[in-house]
Amino acid sequence: MGAEQSDTAAKVTDMKWVNTGLMMSGLVAMTMSVGAIAATQTKAIALPRSLAATDTVHAPTVATAAPTVISQGSVAVDYRVPALQRDFTGSLWISTWRGQIARINPETGVVQAQITMPDRTTSALAQDRVGRIWVGTSSGLVRVDPRSNQVTASNFALPSSRVLSLLIDTRGFLWVGTDQGLAMVSPDQGLLMTTLRGLSGVSANVMELDNNGHLWVGTLNGLTQVNTASGAEMRVVRNIPGDIVQALTRDAQGNLWVGTPAGLFVVTPDNGQLVRRVGAMVGQNVLSLAMDANQAMWVGTESGLVTLNPYNGEIFGEVLGLPGRQTLAISPETGNKVWVGTREGLGWVSTSTGRGVPHIGYSNPGAL
Repeated sequence: MGAEQSDTAAKVTDMKWVNTGLMMSGLVAMTMSVGAIAATQTKAIALPRSLAATDTVHAPTVATAAPTVISQGSVAVDYRVPALQRDFTGSLWISTWRGQIARINPETGVVQAQITMPDRTTSALAQDRVGRIWVGTSSGLVRVDPRSNQVTASNFALPSSRVLSLLIDTRGFLWVGTDQGLAMVSPDQGLLMTTLRGLSGVSANVMELDNNGHLWVGTLNGLTQVNTASGAEMRVVRNIPGDIVQALTRDAQGNLWVGTPAGLFVVTPDNGQLVRRVGAMVGQNVLSLAMDANQAMWVGTESGLVTLNPYNGEIFGEVLGLPGRQTLAISPETGNKVWVGTREGLGWVSTSTGRGVPHIGYSNPGAL
């Protein structure tokens, strides 16, 4: 980076916000039974940097809420929760590395359903327009009917069986990101509409839509913009520090916030220009991002969860008390809480106190 660029990066906290087919032969039917900044730029949720001594651990209120660990031979239990998905009914779906996904009541934490997956590891969740839940696993794509809590289809005919990300576009099509490219599936017909195996950057780690309905894909080497109508690449952005895009979200102005192992950055989708480096996050390994209704940015990193003011880059505070510091997924405004998936399990944050609380049924007991 040149001297001029370094000087700009150093001053970023003072900058103002910049406005600037797969036929059904590949879809194998199966049944598996299962046991405030918005009003002003200065108002925001302030989070304390320490927990009060009276904090309690959140515990489900019914016996069925504690999940049974699925035996995988001698494989040690992995408590990570890499994906969260709020559904149309208000319930929260969580993915795990314990051979199951689950649906919980986000107000109480009570587990409403546990659904066994054909693969031990799940990494992505999405809800289609009729409410079906799609699950990305290490061995393909799974469809779940939330009315019966059953797996109704499993799909392996993708660019790769390792699914990393899922997204429903503005037309209702399901985009499936794998470690070897992209696929677009019609959820209703079970047909593969488009496959992009030669994706620049190879791995579709994360995805987000811009204001024009085009797809932005975070890869191993920056960002790639894809036309959702044709499936063709439109633009490749390679000048993002840290290279590997691990987190991606869009703000109210339509700009893309990009998390990499080197920090947090902002790209304008109109021309793909890197317009900002968030100074307070330089050197932080950013793993997850979410913008809440007050336009506060929640940033999950390798070492913890923080909130910041997106207009000036000021960090409001760090959330303590979650089951783990490595923050993998964030779901704001879910049951009047911010639900968080970490390496050591599931937790939630009170937006009034800023305190993190583990969910006992889906957290590592050794981390509590």
